Amino acid sequence: MAPDLHDIVDEQLRRTRQRYTRGRRQLVDLLVETGRPVTIAELLELGASQSQSSLYRNLAILEQCGAVERLTSTDDVARYELTEELSEHHHHVVCSVCGRIDDVVLPPAIERALGAAAAEAHDQRGYEVDSHRLELVGTCGSCG
Repeated sequence: MAPDLHDIVDEQLRRTRQRYTRGRRQLVDLLVETGRPVTIAELLELGASQSQSSLYRNLAILEQCGAVERLTSTDDVARYELTEELSEHHHHVVCSVCGRIDDVVLPPAIERALGAAAAEAHDQRGYEVDSHRLELVGTCGSCG
């Protein structure tokens, strides 16, 4: 049986000597529900029961333990999502107008091509590529 998401986050926090509080659990649940990177303001709109300062503090702790990743978009506003370890491998589409970021899962053929590009980077520059990210920039449906 696969470990529960909350069990994994709890273990990640314990490794950094932090507790998995009710507020942190709620943040993880909200990030799962949204399915895309969100801002602090969006978390508050979605019903986060913490103050803005507590959200920043708890997200920083979740980021330090490896459960959350912070992304900065075209509007320089931080957005937060669960790490790929806790979700799935994906890439991002970014709105150049409002800064919204959405997740996109690419077809296997494109993932293979990205793997080939990583191998080419190794051949050309000697980099050992551990992972890859693709960011597509355009205009979202709300702004377009």
